[in-house]
Amino acid sequence: MFLPTLLTQATQEQQDRFFMPAWNLEIIGTYAQTEMGHGTHLRGLETTATYDPATQEFILNSPTVTSIKWWPGGLGKTSNHAIVLAQLYTQGQCKGLHAFIVPIRQLGTHEPLPGITVGDIGPKFGYDEMDNGYLKMDNFRIPRENMLMKYAKVEPDGTYVKPLNDKLTYGTMVFIRSIIVGDSARSLSRACTIAIRYSAVRHQSELKPGEPEPQILDYQTQQYKLFPLLATAYAFHFVGAYMKETYLRITGDISEGDLSQLPELHALTAGLKAFTSWIANAGIEECRMACGGHGYSRCSGLPDIYVTFTPSCTYEGENTVMMLQTARFLVKCYAQVSSGQLVSGMVSYLNDLSGQRIQPQQVAARPTTVHINDPASLVEAYKVRASRLVEAAAKNLQGELNHRESKEDAWNRTSVDLVRASEAHCHYVVVKLFTAKLSEISDAAVRAVMTNLCLLYALHGISKHTGDFLQAGILTDAQVTQVHQHVKDLLAIIRPNAVALVDSFDFHDSHLGSVLGRYDGNIYENMFEWAKKSPLNKTEVHESFHKHLKPMQAKL
Repeated sequence: MFLPTLLTQATQEQQDRFFMPAWNLEIIGTYAQTEMGHGTHLRGLETTATYDPATQEFILNSPTVTSIKWWPGGLGKTSNHAIVLAQLYTQGQCKGLHAFIVPIRQLGTHEPLPGITVGDIGPKFGYDEMDNGYLKMDNFRIPRENMLMKYAKVEPDGTYVKPLNDKLTYGTMVFIRSIIVGDSARSLSRACTIAIRYSAVRHQSELKPGEPEPQILDYQTQQYKLFPLLATAYAFHFVGAYMKETYLRITGDISEGDLSQLPELHALTAGLKAFTSWIANAGIEECRMACGGHGYSRCSGLPDIYVTFTPSCTYEGENTVMMLQTARFLVKCYAQVSSGQLVSGMVSYLNDLSGQRIQPQQVAARPTTVHINDPASLVEAYKVRASRLVEAAAKNLQGELNHRESKEDAWNRTSVDLVRASEAHCHYVVVKLFTAKLSEISDAAVRAVMTNLCLLYALHGISKHTGDFLQAGILTDAQVTQVHQHVKDLLAIIRPNAVALVDSFDFHDSHLGSVLGRYDGNIYENMFEWAKKSPLNKTEVHESFHKHLKPMQAKL
């Protein structure tokens, strides 16, 4: 995050000073935002940077124990500089959160600088190769020019020049959240590759007495565990590519002074970061369990994938809070539509709300236009579901506002509905982008396979959320039954291409780090070789026998 922050938040002069030394590893940087007491709630960060006009320096302090920077990767023992997020004070006023380049270790000796206390936070759930660290500052001074001033700045006399938009200073977080969407796709793809390859090699039980044990990938239950996740991995790949393209396009517009799409970019990256990381995280664990007992072994590679990926559900914005940020944007858009204005972008479906209202009548009597074999028709179904849930959440919020003393209480009492609305919005976006990708595929055979994956992704989502689609009158009971059946039909259709579909992710064995997911399928011999290399096998008799077991047995 250090280099992207320099590129997006630093002036050209600052980039000239810091970027190339960082690129050449003279400066090894980290991004220090999270504190022991605050993470996602940025306005609650306590680190201070107070401007001293007499020396034209900022004085950085960690005034409380909860203000100690906590968790930044590479901070513990590796980095010699940090981009520190701190509350800016100048001319006696707090101007909010801003970024500062702070040297923390002496170049050459790597010793911490006076006024800097820095170290590693200790063992974690996983990912121990990363030295997540802490940083405490005590009256540590840096030059005025070390404040990143592309958008906001402090003049030599202490005068504060505010940015055109406060969210411009959050550019790094928006960038990283968009990256996490792609990382969700890659991590889930790795897990699917391992589980599906293993399932094609592993034989277990008998479908019919006396017949050879089938590949476990031939069991419908195994297909139901893995193939929707495979479809999800592809969907997230397309969404990740879209987010990267959208981020670059909108940041280009911002550099030209056009900030009109910044609110949606912020909302979309927050929501999709949460949506994709939640699902990928659960999917990786599902893949591990689909590999049975061997999935629990580190030789499978799946435990390492899980413990490395799972922090993404809480870093760069805790997921529930991210969904609520998206919900705030959706509620604002709904209010605009309700007042007669039109909205654009991925929320333009809200413009159609008035035409989507269903007259009171029996569900069976309502006209049904959803075709479960048509991805475009399913996009419309997800669109209506999202619009209904956004509308319901907005109306519930308004109802609470009419009975509560504060907006905050009303928001809290409707937060479950608001998160559901955001999830539905993100689900719609993913289905829409997956479907849009189909028309870009020129090869008919590939397009047919991708269409089946797209249908499985969309229909499996309906199957998991039938209540939403029935309650809103989008589908009938009969159609829901058809959806459940078609999901099972698609499993059999996808089965012949399943291994080829994970092979197309093109992960090298060294990247997978898995005995179970080896490309050559030679699992059992390599599992035995892996086990023999265990440190416990360096000696035939472990020292614990002589130290504990033998003395205990002698007393029997």
